[in-house]
Amino acid sequence: MYCLGMQTVVRSDALSRFGSALSDPTRAEILMLLRDGPSYPSDLAEKIGVSRQILSNHLACLRGCGLVLATPEGRRSRYELADVRIAHALDDLIGLVLAVDPACCPTAETDDCC
Repeated sequence: MYCLGMQTVVRSDALSRFGSALSDPTRAEILMLLRDGPSYPSDLAEKIGVSRQILSNHLACLRGCGLVLATPEGRRSRYELADVRIAHALDDLIGLVLAVDPACCPTAETDDCC
């Protein structure tokens, strides 16, 4: 389903959005939980240990990046990954072992959204 005002991005733009989403630990944790299957915001907030408001902001970012979809169910919405390939990509990334220079890539969290 496409929303009015949404656009399709591919290749480097899609990778950039995926990277931006993963750069935040809360968003990365949401994606990791959703790779196991759909979930509700209240359940995700409880599992991650954040407020529903914080979780809602991150879900809005992930929706805007095109990584998750929300399906209304009465007064609630169920969230899931927008494409099964996202789960496969996350599985592949989890297995990475990197040798890094800590001075090269700072790990300070930012409030940037995709």
